[in-house]
Amino acid sequence: MMSALINILKKLNEFRDDRNWKQFHTAENLAKSICIEASELLENYQWGDTPVDRENLKDEVADIFCYLLMFCQANEIDLIKETFKKIKKNQKKYPKDKVYGSSKKYNQYDF
Repeated sequence: MMSALINILKKLNEFRDDRNWKQFHTAENLAKSICIEASELLENYQWGDTPVDRENLKDEVADIFCYLLMFCQANEIDLIKETFKKIKKNQKKYPKDKVYGSSKKYNQYDF
C-alpha cells in the first residue's frame, strides 16, 4: 500500500513540476481543491441517489484522492498513520455496544 502511495505521489509531483504548478499548490489552495472536488462528487447525486455518469464519479474520487495526497505531502502528514489514529479515536468515541445501529453524533449520547 505504501509503495503505491509513493508511486502515485511521484507521478503527481512529476505532472505538477512539468507544468511549474508547485507555486499554486499551497496548503490553502489544496484544501480548497479538496472541497471543490468533493462538491463535484456530490453533484453526481444532485437529483437522485444513483449517479448518472459512473465515469465522472470515478474521476471525482480520484481528484479528491490526488489533492488529499498532495495536501498531506505539503503539510508533512502521514496519511496512513493519521488514519489509523483516527480509527482508534472513533472506536473510543463511538463504543460499538453503545452506538450500534444509531447515526447520532457522539455528543448526542448519554454515556
